[in-house]
Amino acid sequence: MLAPYLNEGLLEAGCDEAGRGCLAGPVYAAAVILPPDYRNELLNDSKQLSERRRYELRTAIERDALAWAVGVVDNHEIDEINILRASILAMHRALDALSLRPQAIIVDGNRFSPYHQIPYTTVVKGDARFMSIAAASILAKTYRDDHMMRLHAEYPHYHWDHNKGYPAPAHREAIRQYGPTPYHRMTFQLLPDARQLEFPF
Repeated sequence: MLAPYLNEGLLEAGCDEAGRGCLAGPVYAAAVILPPDYRNELLNDSKQLSERRRYELRTAIERDALAWAVGVVDNHEIDEINILRASILAMHRALDALSLRPQAIIVDGNRFSPYHQIPYTTVVKGDARFMSIAAASILAKTYRDDHMMRLHAEYPHYHWDHNKGYPAPAHREAIRQYGPTPYHRMTFQLLPDARQLEFPF
């Protein structure tokens, strides 16, 4: 089972993001504060779970957490400030939306920016080590997937119901055939063999 916390005796929020490597759509992040004695043997990095299990765990996390929230940065903001800054901004927005103010923050990965003088620790592969980060990864992933399903209804040719905006072959073939949508990240290399493309958006 994953560790319940890094900082014993503190109200600790775990943060993670989803969608950083996508060609289209927003980046989502979540912040989760779990009870210090929380136990859930099924909780794990969202990438290691089936879709069905992720949604089952989302229900449990939302029920059991002391506080949880989701933050979003859309593709236009990503293009303006770059994906790293956008990922951190999404985590800050999730922290802003928490009903409780954490006393410590643990973040998946190795990059973060200070948040209101609250001590933070970055943890590489933290979503496979700490329950609160794993919980955040599940919320960020499932809420972003829900959003991409809504966008798929607008633009079904891009197969976002399956690839969720990641650079899958079918997604890139649709970009080649139809061009980008208003939801594509125009600062990303949408087609690997196209250096300079003129698109309408």
